[in-house]
Amino acid sequence: MISQVIYPEPIEAAIAQLESWWQTLGNRYLFHNYSLSPRSLALLLLQKDPGLWQILQQDQEQCRHLEVLITVTQNQLHQPLGLAIANTRQSQARTIERSVLHETREARSSITETLHQLTVNPITGFPILVVILYYGVYKFVGEFGAGELVDRIESFFEVQINPLVNQITAQIIPWRPIQDLIAHDYGIITLGIRYATAIVLPVVATYFLMFSLLEDSGYLPRLSLMLDRLFKSVGLSGRAVIPMVLGLGCDTMATIVTRTLETRRERLIATFLLSLAIPCAAQWGVIVGLLAQKPAALLFWGGFITAIFLVVGYLTARLLPGTSGRFYMEIPPLRLPKLRNVFTKTWVRMKWYFLEVLPLFIWASVLIWVGRLTGLFDVIIRAIEPLTLALGMPKQAAPIFLYGFFRRDYGAAGLFDLQQQGSLTGNQLVIAAIVLTLFLPCIAQLQMLIKERGTKTTLAIVLFIFPFAFLMGYVVNLGLILFGVNF
Repeated sequence: MISQVIYPEPIEAAIAQLESWWQTLGNRYLFHNYSLSPRSLALLLLQKDPGLWQILQQDQEQCRHLEVLITVTQNQLHQPLGLAIANTRQSQARTIERSVLHETREARSSITETLHQLTVNPITGFPILVVILYYGVYKFVGEFGAGELVDRIESFFEVQINPLVNQITAQIIPWRPIQDLIAHDYGIITLGIRYATAIVLPVVATYFLMFSLLEDSGYLPRLSLMLDRLFKSVGLSGRAVIPMVLGLGCDTMATIVTRTLETRRERLIATFLLSLAIPCAAQWGVIVGLLAQKPAALLFWGGFITAIFLVVGYLTARLLPGTSGRFYMEIPPLRLPKLRNVFTKTWVRMKWYFLEVLPLFIWASVLIWVGRLTGLFDVIIRAIEPLTLALGMPKQAAPIFLYGFFRRDYGAAGLFDLQQQGSLTGNQLVIAAIVLTLFLPCIAQLQMLIKERGTKTTLAIVLFIFPFAFLMGYVVNLGLILFGVNF
């Protein structure tokens, strides 16, 4: 027989007080219509159950009494009231489980349970997350993927592929405009395919490999559990961690995954934040690779984008009516990742991303070629130049914002080229990275936004993001000048 759950003394005292009120409260507010015991109803009231509180709103005096009781009870506890109730129930459930189950591999089970507790407890979970971000993101994706791999493949294109393409194109095609479409500075092969293959693909491959390792190990659901309270502050639940982490690989794919969120409000907030402050793997990978030699600049960029995510998310959650969905998620066991699973997932995601990004990069090169041929490209560049100068950047940086209009990672690749030429200072690199990160979504994500959220909502998001990105770049530039900061 299962014994009654015994809660900490302050909670038991509050339950007893509510039960002593019960006859009056129950008859007056029709609580007797609920097929629950007085003790269960008292616990629901202590946790401010929306249904019961709506009934209780008929009597403001009783509401005030209950608010006082909850406050007094909370002040006697060392953790939130709802968490204390949940932890007590979980402890009782573990006790019952241990009494009826026989563990044949107790040593391994205890290690797994210890690791589980370490990953979901914020005190130990955040340091673990920092270690994963440092070695998985900064070292593996940033330094190895966006650094060494990109440098090697980019060098191969610059030394072997591009000169050969330029030479063959010049011999076969006598017309200079057609040559420019395929080769030279903005050609389909020398720019579009080079960006997609040499700069984007290595970053995406290393990120998806890391993501698949974390996914197959069972860590991601535990990350959702740990970050649930933080995400509540931006109007989301812990369930939104999965599309946000996936957005660090591909925002288009992550926008599709927002369908798993419980309410329309959560889906709207998630897609907005994905469009604004979650850079895709190719974009942040290139930026991390560029800023890797300037740790202070990298921390500033990461901290600023995180602050934008939290502040804008918090304000959006306050402006939109409704509440965050309830968070519940099945937690799979922790395990060593199976290499076959990891490589299969990585390969499928890489193939999907590359087949999506390559045609778009080619089309971007064609549009730039048309723009240069008609003079429209130069007109747009001249229109962007005042904005570029207002950000404290040289005129040569104007094209990267035009590239960013086609795809944010295309713009990041242009930033890579500009940095390789030594045209940007540390401060200018940070400002460009911030503006490109907050910039308009790529064309593929824009199409997905229209499909998922509708044309009007997508238009509102885009009209906010475009000026906001440049405004933040302008503010950062002024702040760095005002405080004399040089990265």
